Amino acid sequence: MSSLDAQAPATHKGLHAFLAGLPGIDQVGAEARAAALGTRSIKKDSKLWAINTAISMVDLTTLEGADTRGKVKAMCSKALHPDPTDMTTPSVAAVCVYGDLVEAARSVVGDHIHVAAVATAFPSGRASLAVKLLDTAEAVTDGADEIDMVIDRGAFLSGNFSKVFDEIVAVKQACGSAHLKVILETGELKTLDNVRKASWLAMKAGADFIKTSTGKVTPAATLPVTLVMLEAVRDYYQETGTRIGVKAAGGIRTSKDAIKYLVMVNETVGEEWLTPDLFRFGASTLLNDLLLQRQRMLTGHYSGPDYVTID
Repeated sequence: MSSLDAQAPATHKGLHAFLAGLPGIDQVGAEARAAALGTRSIKKDSKLWAINTAISMVDLTTLEGADTRGKVKAMCSKALHPDPTDMTTPSVAAVCVYGDLVEAARSVVGDHIHVAAVATAFPSGRASLAVKLLDTAEAVTDGADEIDMVIDRGAFLSGNFSKVFDEIVAVKQACGSAHLKVILETGELKTLDNVRKASWLAMKAGADFIKTSTGKVTPAATLPVTLVMLEAVRDYYQETGTRIGVKAAGGIRTSKDAIKYLVMVNETVGEEWLTPDLFRFGASTLLNDLLLQRQRMLTGHYSGPDYVTID
């Protein structure tokens, strides 16, 4: 049986054997590959396409204790029409909020864009499974069609992969028809080998997306980590024929950085993943820079800081 055999038995014994059999990662090589992809030059027409594509991939996010219904509704209006002066600007892919604000978000966006809710005791994941399932079910009932769950990093790091697997399976069932994004919190996993193991564990448990980070831990998304996750979804697709999405979240603030990720996606998994259905940016401030760069490319000049709303 190949170490990348995604049809390995889903028993706990089989799961542990499968994860133990995954090949190790050459960290220096992965970092060098990520750095090299980040130096690719993007020409003018391709750059405008990349900026439009990146806008369409944003999960516009607010996850603060001070969030209000008014703040969420204003963000949702921006998500639908990021640049009210140019209606050719794409809408973002989704808005991402806490579960108790899902209804407020859905009331603005309707069925035009996705509403994602962070659930399962985000960002720590420190709660009973019963609480996590209730958290998920309530968000879906209120209108979330995407759930961003966090794994139990303590269980993962202590080698209790079965608990992490079982919780993902249970949350996936609680999602019903909603898509499940599984947050690995890679900054706490420490090694690229752990990132690969967590990626495969999440996919085998039923994740529709694997996501780098909550945005609450440093480091959040990085190019080497995202490269490892993209390689995992590529290998999983080759073994199963099922495409899993990747969401890079936290710390991506500029158009230049976003384009580096798009180049990496294209070079690692192919242009089939260059769609909001399979790649997302979790961000709160990235959209503003994308809008400013888009406006400069179309008009030839930079706008002032009041061209975009303050998030």
